[in-house]
Amino acid sequence: MEHLKKINMSSREISDAKSGITSRKEYGFRDPVVRNVVDKFVSRSDIGFEKYGSTLDDERRLKMKGLTKYLNDIQEELMDAVLYIQAAREELQDLSEEALIDKFNDDEYEERISQE
Repeated sequence: MEHLKKINMSSREISDAKSGITSRKEYGFRDPVVRNVVDKFVSRSDIGFEKYGSTLDDERRLKMKGLTKYLNDIQEELMDAVLYIQAAREELQDLSEEALIDKFNDDEYEERISQE
């Protein structure tokens, strides 16, 4: 295990070394939005590995989790997503209402100044 450590070796590099992975495919992206999403997937994978000490592939191959658990996880994640969407909608509504109030106050102020 000690032979796997080097200065600034990432958890992904350590995992690769343990799994016998010697190289990774590099991708060029014409769309920076796609690159950003892929970067987030890689980051989430790294965080999950750090937290659980295994990959989704490990879970599947080693039968650590069955189909029912995967479906339950998907359902829970989608339910959370709906809650985040609602919270974001309410935040947007609050911001819109605040902007209207600010505009009204600005208009009132300008009207008072023009009357003086």
